[in-house]
Amino acid sequence: MFPVRDPFHRAQSAIAALFCSLGFQYATWASRIPAVKADLGLTAAEVGVLLMAAGIGAVASFPLVPVLMKRLGSARLALLSTLCLTLLLLALAAAPNYPVALLVLLADGVFVGCLNVAMNAQGAALEARHGRNAMARLHATFSAGSLLAALLASGMNAVTSSVAGHFGVAAAVLVLLAAGARPGLLAEDAPAEEKRKEDGGRGRWTLPSRVTLWMCCAMVFGTVTEGAMNDWSALYMREVAKASAELAPMGIAVVSGMMVVARLFADGWRSRWGDGRVVFLGSALAAAGLAFALVGGGVATALIGFALVGLGCAAVTPCVYVAAARQGSDALALVAAMGTTGLLAGPPLIGFVANASGLVWGLALVAAAAAVVSLCSTRIRWTPATT
Repeated sequence: MFPVRDPFHRAQSAIAALFCSLGFQYATWASRIPAVKADLGLTAAEVGVLLMAAGIGAVASFPLVPVLMKRLGSARLALLSTLCLTLLLLALAAAPNYPVALLVLLADGVFVGCLNVAMNAQGAALEARHGRNAMARLHATFSAGSLLAALLASGMNAVTSSVAGHFGVAAAVLVLLAAGARPGLLAEDAPAEEKRKEDGGRGRWTLPSRVTLWMCCAMVFGTVTEGAMNDWSALYMREVAKASAELAPMGIAVVSGMMVVARLFADGWRSRWGDGRVVFLGSALAAAGLAFALVGGGVATALIGFALVGLGCAAVTPCVYVAAARQGSDALALVAAMGTTGLLAGPPLIGFVANASGLVWGLALVAAAAAVVSLCSTRIRWTPATT
């Protein structure tokens, strides 16, 4: 499916298909939330619980993932997870009532957690095997998958209002991506193999090391920063910066757009300066950029500051995933679960602070979270520069 002779690029294309699949599957069902809400007659509160169910499932997958990683390997777990996510997409379209929809999204979260760990283990194995950085570009394809899903949703809405029809087409895309990925995927990464030898191959979970806990801290606060910017930047633009209704969405656009562009170049930065320096300087830049936006207060200042946040945050999670994968599948699963926790807990926490003290103080907490990532980065063993 990927007729590429160079082993590195062949594997990179296959693993990129996994990242694209996850972004595509998530954005596909998220794009039809209004239709699911109308079909099932849900209230806004019930929709909130529905969305929370997927996050709870992802967090709950943590005890399961290390066992599956050691018994199946990251390649087989990734393909199995993609297949299950495809079937769950169809199940959501056919859900007859709210309780069934909740169960579907809870299961969806579990397999999202599995695929997230497996595909990042594949990315880390690719870097270790070939001695070349690739993780940031792989994470960029996740965003590309989300964009592809949004375009498909827009096109399908123009043709039909049927959620089942839309999800059927999306399922076919996911099957094609999985089929394309299968021949080029790699064997289990070396750290996980070492962990398997240490515990006798029984898949026994071990207590996290101090370094792993620092990675968890960096991942939590890093994803708090990403999630909060996606959820609150448009409201800040509208209510604090006094942007027009047409300009308000540009807050999200500059953050996400800058992150995609930066991730295309971030692997080169990692090779030149090392992961530790990229994370330290990037998160410090994100904190300073958001502080600049909040102090300046205007539309132009906000857009510049938000762009700096996207630029600074772009390589944080890819680098932390690589560092965690070197510690083994237990560490990778825990760090991934903490990333989901940050995405879940961050935006509501900012909302509570904003309700009590104002949105400026809420986003000041986000700037502080980015600064914490910079501090955590000094306590982690990173992949060194290669040039």
